[in-house]
Amino acid sequence: MFFNIQHHDSQTQARAGEIQTDHGTIETPIFMPVGTAGTVKALHQRELLNDVKAQIILGNTYHLYLRPGLDTLEKAGGLHKFNGWSKPILTDSGGYQVYSLSDRRKINEEGATFSSHIDGSKHLFTPENVMDIQRTIGADIIMAFDECTPYPCEYKYASKSMEMTHRWLKRCCDRFGNTEPKYGYNQFLFPIVQGSVYTDLRKKSAEFIASMNCEGNAIGGLSVGEPAEEMYAMTEVVTNILPKEKPRYLMGVGTPANLLECIALGIDMFDCVMPTRNARNGMLFTSQGIINIRNEKWKNDFSSIDPGIPSFLNNDYSKAYLRHLVISQEILAAQISSIQNLTFYLWLMGQAREQIKLGTFGSWKEKMVKQVSQRL
Repeated sequence: MFFNIQHHDSQTQARAGEIQTDHGTIETPIFMPVGTAGTVKALHQRELLNDVKAQIILGNTYHLYLRPGLDTLEKAGGLHKFNGWSKPILTDSGGYQVYSLSDRRKINEEGATFSSHIDGSKHLFTPENVMDIQRTIGADIIMAFDECTPYPCEYKYASKSMEMTHRWLKRCCDRFGNTEPKYGYNQFLFPIVQGSVYTDLRKKSAEFIASMNCEGNAIGGLSVGEPAEEMYAMTEVVTNILPKEKPRYLMGVGTPANLLECIALGIDMFDCVMPTRNARNGMLFTSQGIINIRNEKWKNDFSSIDPGIPSFLNNDYSKAYLRHLVISQEILAAQISSIQNLTFYLWLMGQAREQIKLGTFGSWKEKMVKQVSQRL
């Protein structure tokens, strides 16, 4: 993998670059739509490609391992061929899903034993087999197996968990280095910084992750309930340590304002279920602010959904019509809303990139954070 930083903002730590993979180039900063089970909910691949302008999507190791299963994915030739997505894919290692199954799992030095949410069957994830699973899924970027700590989290537990995550990382790197991709293209491993909201732990973890000299690096264990200011503070601590010449991925973040603030701190890559999950509940993110399309005020508003961004939706659908679909629980409502939210997120990343090129990202960001956060 090759990461080329093309521009630095003159006012912040923001940068614009390109990540080159065998499935194509990713322009950063970038937001990655979440396709947990091999699909971004409610969207066709052609809509992701042509309308949303997605450059990379996510799959999830835990979910894909359970269903459709590795045998099916391997016979298909990997997830790209299975779901028809020709651009890059990143897979989450499953650590976050194991974390979320607190009543269904046990964690020890070997790995994590958990019960399937589908049928209750028992499974074991170890650093080694998670590398093998992600090799079989066929993602371009695969994540190291880690433990994601909750918030709040006692210092002693956060420290113990972080140290285990570091030991697991060594095992991940060993297994990754001793295996080959299955489908004829390169794969790259990203380790994950942990340490909860403790500055000394975050520094220690970032230094260890940097020392592993992987192709890129991720920051995990944030956006799990802590105040936004804590998230920004920990992100800044870590980005000041992680190597500048490699891409930095902040996992599971977040709102449009979160993305802009963290781009200013030097983050290149983001993912979050928020735009699609909130879309299915009638919340729209737009260039002018946040809309609850269920509200009565939109009942007779026949203006386009978001005239501030280029989208075919603006020619075809009004706020009033979308509200009608949502209230009527029509399936098309989820599709239109999801396209809107993801198109906006990718548009926002493109605008941030242009402002970084101009060296004016910092001042533009201050205005945009207020604009995209206001309730309409």
